Amino acid sequence: MTIITNDQPVAKRGKALRASFQALGMLPILILIGIAFQIMSGYVQSGNLVDAWSTGRFLSVQNLSIVLQQVSINTVLAAGMTFVILTGGIDLSVGSILAASAVVAVMVSLNPDMAYLGVPAALAFGLVLGGINGALVAFAKLPPFIVTLGSLTAVRGLARVIGDDKTVFNPDLSYAWLSGDAFFRISWLTVIAFSVILISWIILRFTVLGVRIYAVGGNEAAAKLAGIKVWVVLLFVYCTSGLLAALGGVMSTTRLLAANGLQLGQSYELDAIAAVILGGTSFVGGVGTIWGTLIGALIIAVLSNGLILVGVSDVWQYIVKGLVIICAVSLDRYRLSRTNGG
Repeated sequence: MTIITNDQPVAKRGKALRASFQALGMLPILILIGIAFQIMSGYVQSGNLVDAWSTGRFLSVQNLSIVLQQVSINTVLAAGMTFVILTGGIDLSVGSILAASAVVAVMVSLNPDMAYLGVPAALAFGLVLGGINGALVAFAKLPPFIVTLGSLTAVRGLARVIGDDKTVFNPDLSYAWLSGDAFFRISWLTVIAFSVILISWIILRFTVLGVRIYAVGGNEAAAKLAGIKVWVVLLFVYCTSGLLAALGGVMSTTRLLAANGLQLGQSYELDAIAAVILGGTSFVGGVGTIWGTLIGALIIAVLSNGLILVGVSDVWQYIVKGLVIICAVSLDRYRLSRTNGG
């Protein structure tokens, strides 16, 4: 005799609920931070807690458009970083590649006969630098941390050499229009960043290459036994990271109309890594989503923007951002362990 119980439907509902929580990731944290800054900015503005929500400036259309523009470059860098970290690697050189590529873009654009080659030259330069990192990791079997740590310093020096250790300025930059609005108050930089996220999602979600990236990050030895050419995957992810870092450099020059090999891109790699980890991608590889990375980048941008709105000094901004990131990741890991029955 078969006994029918209600355990199976309950188990299915619990599994569906856990899947929903995992899909949401850090989105609830992002929403809560946004609400908090709306109230705090309103309180700073009016001095009245009752009117804080209505007088808050954080959720205004103007400020949100600023946040989206501010997050665009880090989003592009973090997208490339996601590919690398999914394979269990890391790329500490993206800030330096961004600076070097930006210098190349502006210098090429200064030549009237070659101005249209500024962007392609910068992207090709970043692609080559990323390829060198990938080759050292894939063929020389050097640890990604050591390779890209060396590149961080070497490429920064190269950027200074290319620009003669000066700020390269071009007031007539041919592609400066990219810093303007595409529609409504959405800038072209935001459109570019979202396009990068969309293309990255398609690659990771719907292509064989995407499956292989996750496989290499999950278990490189098993991936080799399955016939996956690990060296191809590693070359691809580091080339992608270099290419997108160069794109970030181009995007930076559209706002500044200039590039400096010493200062531009300093510590950008830390924000990119933080965005990826905040988004739920595992440092050991094999687990993570590009949409999670986007949410992570938004959290960092919201923190920076909101802290300025509420009048927190620059000294304390770093402390608050660091603590919130640590707490947010800890909360997310606790939530995931609970939903997985841990």
